[in-house]
Amino acid sequence: MAVIALKCPRVKVTVVDLSEAQINAWNSDKLPIYEPGLEDVIHQVRGRNLFFSTDIDQGIIEADIIFVSVNTPTKTTGIGAGRAANIKNCELCARKIAEVATSDKIVVEKSTVPVRTAESIKRVLASASVHNFQVLSNPEFLAEGTAIDDLLNPSRVLIGGEQTPRGLEAIATLASVYAQWVPSEKIITTNLWSSELSKLVANAFLAQRVSSINSITALCEQTDADIDEIARAIGSDVRIGNKFLKASVGYGGSCFQKDILNLVYICESFGLKEVAEYWHQVVLMNDYQKRRFAHKMVDRMFNTITGKRIAIFGFAFKKDTGDTRESAACYVMRDLLEERAILAVYDPQVLRAQMLLEFQYSCNITPTTVPGLDSLIITSASAIEAATGAHAIAVMTEWDEFTTLDYHEIYRVMSKPAFIFDGRNILPHDELRQIGFEVYAIGKPHHDLFVRSPSGRFEG
Repeated sequence: MAVIALKCPRVKVTVVDLSEAQINAWNSDKLPIYEPGLEDVIHQVRGRNLFFSTDIDQGIIEADIIFVSVNTPTKTTGIGAGRAANIKNCELCARKIAEVATSDKIVVEKSTVPVRTAESIKRVLASASVHNFQVLSNPEFLAEGTAIDDLLNPSRVLIGGEQTPRGLEAIATLASVYAQWVPSEKIITTNLWSSELSKLVANAFLAQRVSSINSITALCEQTDADIDEIARAIGSDVRIGNKFLKASVGYGGSCFQKDILNLVYICESFGLKEVAEYWHQVVLMNDYQKRRFAHKMVDRMFNTITGKRIAIFGFAFKKDTGDTRESAACYVMRDLLEERAILAVYDPQVLRAQMLLEFQYSCNITPTTVPGLDSLIITSASAIEAATGAHAIAVMTEWDEFTTLDYHEIYRVMSKPAFIFDGRNILPHDELRQIGFEVYAIGKPHHDLFVRSPSGRFEG
């Protein structure tokens, strides 16, 4: 919405929310989320043509176009639990719009939703109001960490609507907003169902590439092939391309896992068992990669990490964001906690309270389920503080600062032998080995400190 306000100065944009705390944060100098470039955009347009308010009714009454941008989490109970998306919030928004609206509106699905959600929204609106509502689908294809640039220079804008005169008119109205800065050839219009499904499929394809390259890392570690060399080799094929071929401990974030599971559930609902199983394997491979990383740590640290301090570098699911949803670090730490390791976490954008909420939501880890949790998870103010006295470092987020740390000093303050497990393959592994670290990375050849000589003896 901030970018629309920036690029369309004659359009008034009002963001409304039930949470007074959230709205107060958006109206303050300390925004509730971290995203590079967002603060600058907000400062340019807030109070000019971008406003944040808790007056939902007035916002609905004044609007010509209403974007529904609410959370659609995976259901935790009932039919489809663990896979289907919960669209309760979308329905509540529709009911509120129907109750308050005093004129015709264009209602736009911005949230990622199951196919045919627009039909449900339209039925709610039509049954509860005398006004005409055109429902459009306008999914977002941005990535956290680069969201502002993705919005300013989108690869495409997708708008789906009913293929009726009124539906096509609504599509044209929304397209005219984006056309103020997006070239017309990048504005794609479809029917409602194609637009809704395209978002799920796009995220499924991206996650599939991550799981595909990560599956090969296990084979690389057994054969001493180098996953980065393989990624470069296959990525040079124009039919494949080099995007999303960076091996890692696994993908995270709010979209990939949720959208694939939603796609799996939809396929199961239509009796497409083989299709559902195919896409579910993408999720299973991601789970395997996180579990394998944790097991590798235990194995290399003499099969015991009980009572050992391990520094966790990064908790956000990727760099340049404070988002912790489905973070790989959360699941790896869960497995390490089961071994009763002491985990010292440093992340430049994640607060302890946020981290503990993610543990509770994703892994059911609380002081009740894990006795002594407060002493097992330590939050540190810096990387070197986290590493002091640690037996190992696990790099879980690819923050740029982790590549510029003084690892000579870090090695000095760690327990020996000092291990580094690079879950993002961002560190200079050979240089670290020269310092004295034992380094293990995703999909990389082993470099044992002791090798067997032709005579059968071990030489260092």
